Amino acid sequence: MEIHKIGALANVNPPSQVNKYTVREAAASFSDFLNQSIEKVNRAQLEAEIMTEKLAAGEVQDVHQVMLAEQKAMLSLQLTLEVRNKAVEAYQEIMRMQF
Repeated sequence: MEIHKIGALANVNPPSQVNKYTVREAAASFSDFLNQSIEKVNRAQLEAEIMTEKLAAGEVQDVHQVMLAEQKAMLSLQLTLEVRNKAVEAYQEIMRMQF
């Protein structure tokens, strides 16, 4: 039985330009990403709070918009908490590693 190499993978070339970040640049980029994500979650929370206040004051007639804003804020917060939990688990796992 003859084994043939996979044609599609035989012609794969490495990328010509690879992004080479220093540790400091990568950390700054990741930090910026986290800060922007937390800001988005905070904005969603504030928007939901404002819409709820407007609903209570009778300024908003569409309850669906308020509920959607509340759900969006809740899901954003839950996702943020899960990402944080996974990051803490990864950190703890790294700390348990023996070198």
